[in-house]
Amino acid sequence: MELRQLEHFLAVADEKHFTRAAKRVNIVQSGLSASIRSLEQELRADLLIRSTRRVELTMVGRVFYEQAKRILSAAKDARDAVAAAQSLNVGKLSIGTVQSLGPFIDLPVLLERFHARHPNIEIQLCQGGSASLLEKIRVGELDLAFAPVLDPPRGIETTLIACEEMVLACPRGHRLAGHSKISLLDLKDEPFIDFQLGWGTRLIIDSAFAEARIGRRMAFEVADLGTLLDLVARGLGVALVPEPVALARTKIEGGLGIATAQLTRPEICWELVLAFSSRNGGRQPGNPAGRAFVDLLKEIRPMS
Repeated sequence: MELRQLEHFLAVADEKHFTRAAKRVNIVQSGLSASIRSLEQELRADLLIRSTRRVELTMVGRVFYEQAKRILSAAKDARDAVAAAQSLNVGKLSIGTVQSLGPFIDLPVLLERFHARHPNIEIQLCQGGSASLLEKIRVGELDLAFAPVLDPPRGIETTLIACEEMVLACPRGHRLAGHSKISLLDLKDEPFIDFQLGWGTRLIIDSAFAEARIGRRMAFEVADLGTLLDLVARGLGVALVPEPVALARTKIEGGLGIATAQLTRPEICWELVLAFSSRNGGRQPGNPAGRAFVDLLKEIRPMS
């Protein structure tokens, strides 16, 4: 059953005449008759009582008439909704993010500007670890997400936002504080404070130690950056963090509590990406609101 068949049927039912109905839907009369016969065959029911002068609806035809009107009305609503979404007059944008984007992207400002441009788009925001955010993208719960990603899984497209060197965050007075050429081997006996398994930064660090075939001692596993840095400042362990994060903390603290040290080979690069589904086969989100968000992001910050 096709929508055009329903349109043909309604035209005949309203006009009660095949010739007038054919003119109304801009089709030859023979084509209209064939369309109606095909519809009746598919439904296995007679919808019309045909005579030389008039066409009337059968009892089944009257029932079908109301349903056909509802279907065509719903189809029109669907087309209108798509058109509105494409023009960004209506719609929703679901964004995921890891914590502490501040040193890399001012997300509140970005969202404010997007809302000013597209006030009719509903914005939803959620925080989480990289693994959970990517899974939500995969199942369609999120349009896009900001996250550190080592290797994007199948079905996920990524665009690089930032690539930062990771440094050692350690307590003031630590034996490595201020050093510029430390190796992962220098850290094998240090108590580490890191994020929980499944968080993007944790995956990056675990991978670096695994490739170097060096073990490390995990003291604390946390779910937020603030707690991680507080534990470091209290002398409970060390952590590897992106350099802008460490610099931001030392600036806020006035240089108290946290010190840093630079890694020598292998350097560890922390990559922040914008991730979205690749189901549509393109290099941008499938949601029109998502594409508009990416365009705004490019205006504010160039992306690779």
